[in-house]
Amino acid sequence: MTYKETINWLFNQLPMFQNVGASAYKKDLTNTLLLVEHLNHPERNFKTIHVAGTNGKGSTSSMIASVFMEAGYKVGLYTSPHLKDFRERITINGKKISKNYVHQFVLNHKSFFENTQLSFFEMTVGLAFEYFSDKKVDIAIIEVGMGGRLDSTNIITPLLSVITNIGKDHTQFLGDTLEKIAFEKAGIIKPNIPVVIGEYTSETQPVFLEIAKQNNSEIHFAQDKKHPDYPCGLLGDYQIKNKKTVIETFRNLNSAFKISEENIKNGILNVVQNTNLQGRWQVLQENPKVICDTAHNAHGLEIVMNQLKKEKFNQLHIVLGVVNDKDLDSILPLFPKNAIYYFSKPKIERGLSAKILQEKAATYNLKGNTYNSISIAYKKAIANSESKDLIYIGGSTFVVAEII
Repeated sequence: MTYKETINWLFNQLPMFQNVGASAYKKDLTNTLLLVEHLNHPERNFKTIHVAGTNGKGSTSSMIASVFMEAGYKVGLYTSPHLKDFRERITINGKKISKNYVHQFVLNHKSFFENTQLSFFEMTVGLAFEYFSDKKVDIAIIEVGMGGRLDSTNIITPLLSVITNIGKDHTQFLGDTLEKIAFEKAGIIKPNIPVVIGEYTSETQPVFLEIAKQNNSEIHFAQDKKHPDYPCGLLGDYQIKNKKTVIETFRNLNSAFKISEENIKNGILNVVQNTNLQGRWQVLQENPKVICDTAHNAHGLEIVMNQLKKEKFNQLHIVLGVVNDKDLDSILPLFPKNAIYYFSKPKIERGLSAKILQEKAATYNLKGNTYNSISIAYKKAIANSESKDLIYIGGSTFVVAEII
């Protein structure tokens, strides 16, 4: 197999949540445990920090990795989903895993994958663990895929666990209340391992406190602490809370690493150039100003839409697409009615029909036309815009991926 054939096999041979949704979700760690046993437990060969949460996982994980990089360490970073290239998921000091390593890993273990019927995510987690072990990273920041308790990443014993926040997303898997979702996310809390909670509510704090108590884990609530508001390479008001979570993480990291306050400050500032993270309130151009953001659930979109209100423009244009399992009644009311909408379907199996999105949006007085692709919708928005207008692109990670 060539590298391209290898990637196609990973994407198509077995279910991939990114494409098909529910049928790819496995409520079980059995296969992951079989996999790491088959690989001789590479996850035991390096130190980790585990990051869960509804929103902000990617930003927070990247900032933590960037701080370690500023301190001179060799840092693995595992995140999902990717925007443009599968290899974005697995990096060391900002450099993507090589095509050859991905290719050889699949070739070496393909028969085991097929016999065990591993999912796309399980295989990818195994690949990340083996890569970080082989390359002898000093620390790896491991982002949870979905939930926490039953996520494939949840076989590690980290130095510290981080939970950014809790909002309603993936409710068909994680539960339909904040308490239930918090319980799933808190599944990454390990015995005698400290945990940092970025944000909590009256519903979620008791869940965190109880599970931390059961595990004899020190618990630290970042939102209650006063930390310096260091400049951040990631734009967006929501990064204020993520920064506090990152600083609190390093305040409670054990002495295995030497991290200075200057490292923390520079890591937060240089996060984009260190990790190449994209799609977070990213300004793509000026005149007209174009902003894209990967926020895709009510918790994240509410913050982003509030920030949009602070922008100055003559006319707002919104290129919008979503996946077909999105709770439209929770997100569409958040969008402004004074915008011109360009509805389109993301180029994945899970993409929701532009026509269905348009019809549902109309019930909330969000009006616009449909387009055959995100790129066509974007080009139309550019053509319709004057220099002092603003174009916002979002609704889904996959929408942003097609534009960047």
